[in-house]
Amino acid sequence: MPLPPQVTDLTSFDLLLSVARLGSIGQAAAEHRVSQPAASARLRHLERRLGLTLLHRTPRGTVLTSTGALIADWARGVVEAADSLAAAVQTLRSSHESRLTIAASQTVAEYLLPAWLVALRARHPDLTVTLRAANSAEVAARLLAGNVDLGFVEGPDLPPGLDAATVAADRLTVVVAPTHPWARRRRGITPAELAATPLVSREAGSGTRRALETALREHHIDVLAAPLLELSSTTAIKHAVAAGSGPAVLSSLAVSTELAAGTLTGVPVTGLALHRRLRAAWPAGAQLIGPARDLYAIAGRHR
Repeated sequence: MPLPPQVTDLTSFDLLLSVARLGSIGQAAAEHRVSQPAASARLRHLERRLGLTLLHRTPRGTVLTSTGALIADWARGVVEAADSLAAAVQTLRSSHESRLTIAASQTVAEYLLPAWLVALRARHPDLTVTLRAANSAEVAARLLAGNVDLGFVEGPDLPPGLDAATVAADRLTVVVAPTHPWARRRRGITPAELAATPLVSREAGSGTRRALETALREHHIDVLAAPLLELSSTTAIKHAVAAGSGPAVLSSLAVSTELAAGTLTGVPVTGLALHRRLRAAWPAGAQLIGPARDLYAIAGRHR
């Protein structure tokens, strides 16, 4: 139930206890790091609020009246309990600010988070970070279960119960081995050709796969060929494609080194928008605090 307004200002009661112990408003004000006029005003306000005379002021100092002494005796336990509560909250806050648990989709975890975490470490040198790499659906599930402080996803949509904000942009790239027939085509493939071709693909629920499905639906293509291979790691997919297994659709962040080295070849897709947003996500209505807030800010600046 709501506390009566007469007793909600614990700072004034704490000041009264200092006056009782020190015998001087001036010394009590110094202990509380306020001016003597401010301390006197606060104590007079407390007396008016309670409707009681608490202090007897004399040229030699200030003493509590019998009523003031009784009020101070009752207030002492409350003030000490509030002090214990504040200490416990600070301990808990320090514990939360000394560790951070993140869940991130494969692309963000492998190609963006390392640089972000270096910048975070400069701000929080004693921070312990735990990173869970998973697909976007699993990241969302961990956030909803309250198992992580902050998530990063690639998928175009999120389940209810989560808030999100874009922190980076990405583009999907169709890649093949240099010996694949698509590598020798002068014109790009069509969205229909891509949808009809079995791909080396991530598992269902991955952000990359869902982004491709969303892009193809804009061309009224709702059915994709069954995957040629379904692998849970981007690195495994790149090796399979380079070995000649078949095409894949991967983040441009993930294949930039291989494209530059010539171990993979990029294939344009005519008329298909393969841009996507990479987003930070957290439980709806929650406020990011401490290291989670700082990491979110760092990710946005590196955008």
